[in-house]
Amino acid sequence: MRKAFAALGAVALAATLAACGAPSETARNGGADQEGLTTLRVGVNPVPHGEILRYVQENLAADAGLNLEIVEIADYNQPNQQLAQGELNANYFQHRTFLEEWQKANPGDELVYVSDVHVERLGLYSRKHESSADLPEGAEIAVPNDAANLDRALRTLEAEGLITVDPEAGALATESDITDNPRGITVTPLEAAQLPRSLDDVDAAVVNGNYAIEANLTETANELAWEPSDSPDYIEKYANGLVVRAEDVDDPAIRTLSELLRSDEVREYIEQTWQGVVYPVGDRE
Repeated sequence: MRKAFAALGAVALAATLAACGAPSETARNGGADQEGLTTLRVGVNPVPHGEILRYVQENLAADAGLNLEIVEIADYNQPNQQLAQGELNANYFQHRTFLEEWQKANPGDELVYVSDVHVERLGLYSRKHESSADLPEGAEIAVPNDAANLDRALRTLEAEGLITVDPEAGALATESDITDNPRGITVTPLEAAQLPRSLDDVDAAVVNGNYAIEANLTETANELAWEPSDSPDYIEKYANGLVVRAEDVDDPAIRTLSELLRSDEVREYIEQTWQGVVYPVGDRE
């Protein structure tokens, strides 16, 4: 009897999987739901990317023929992997510099940056000090450990006069490229998602804008400095945008989503919601 029920259960499970399709197959092929909308499965960091995409889903997507399945992913490691493996149709969490570094480490998976949407400024935050001038001798400052954002963090500390970075270091400086450190500051690279939690243990931390928003650091910590954003290639390097597999770059549904993310409605939503920590960059084409 147990064998009979097991066999019946296996048949039922196989039928269910056949009806639903594997996650990777469903994502790769897209699909139309019962209302005739094209469904796109998009991986995002929860804030602000997930909130921006949710605004699009609730206010703009259906009229444009889309249904967005929003997959929130808290870290920076999984969204590109899931996209490359076909579990997502697109992701929206990263800037070009991050994607370039990921692509170097994963040359067999060709992902393409489609369009800019917004910029999140890195900020230097502290719960123990009120200004960068108050940071003591031997202060410990936590920074993001991924190559692109580590460089941004070091440039932020340099702009505050806390360290000097070797001008020969190029675009991806690391803590080993610090040539002058008059206060003997310890720079501690950490996973970006851990930086807000580190503030109770370090003197200060340079935190990515999305994680600062999620942790409400503008209310719970002191803002000591913003990263410098006046370089001519700042947007080129650090705007966050939509990324897809190379074979999907000209897909009409992807193009429609790109247009919605750069629409006037989304620009206004970003400007009103985050007032400077996140700001829209619009259409580069």
